[in-house]
Amino acid sequence: RCPVAGVVVGGACMSERETARIEAFSDGVFAIAITLLILELKAPEFDAKAFTRPDAELLRQLGALGPHYFAFFLSFVSILVMWVNHHRIFSVITRSDDAFLYWNGLLLLCITIVPFPTEVLAHYLTSEAGKTAAAVYAGHALIIALAFTAVWQHAVRGNRLVTPGYRDAEVAALTAQYRYGPLAYLVAFGLAFVSAYVSMGLCLLMVVFFAFRGLTGRS
Repeated sequence: RCPVAGVVVGGACMSERETARIEAFSDGVFAIAITLLILELKAPEFDAKAFTRPDAELLRQLGALGPHYFAFFLSFVSILVMWVNHHRIFSVITRSDDAFLYWNGLLLLCITIVPFPTEVLAHYLTSEAGKTAAAVYAGHALIIALAFTAVWQHAVRGNRLVTPGYRDAEVAALTAQYRYGPLAYLVAFGLAFVSAYVSMGLCLLMVVFFAFRGLTGRS
């Protein structure tokens, strides 16, 4: 029999706590990154006495923050879906090693940077520099996709961190799904120099793709 929080795989008992600290630390990083996004949304500041219709002026200025709302929404759902996929990875790996810790650390580094390209996108999406802003955002998304792929490939190559027979179908599904990320974001990066809006549309489409394709859960 396995002790509390243990799981039997192939007749052997493995502790789920082996990766618990990694998950807890990672969850904290995701939580901080997703919370920092709201700091870019600031209330408009103007002298209400200088306008004959201050209510209308406030509504106008709130409406002018449209790119900020979009950038916040895109990055919020992106980080949320990345957190979900990070959880999916830990639902199938059964152990860790030093290299995995560093690969996971690299991924977390990329996650903490997300508020910066979000701010760039919010400020410049509708300006003449919109294409460059979109390229910065899509380019960073590409880096994150590559980091995710590196974490996953290290875990599953040669069954390094997974046990044969343990959720094989989910491992295969995730492997197939993660093939699309780097290529799609590379396309989004290239499209940014043609149309910022098309590029961001593809980034949003990829968020939906990774949110609803190959859903897994810890049993």
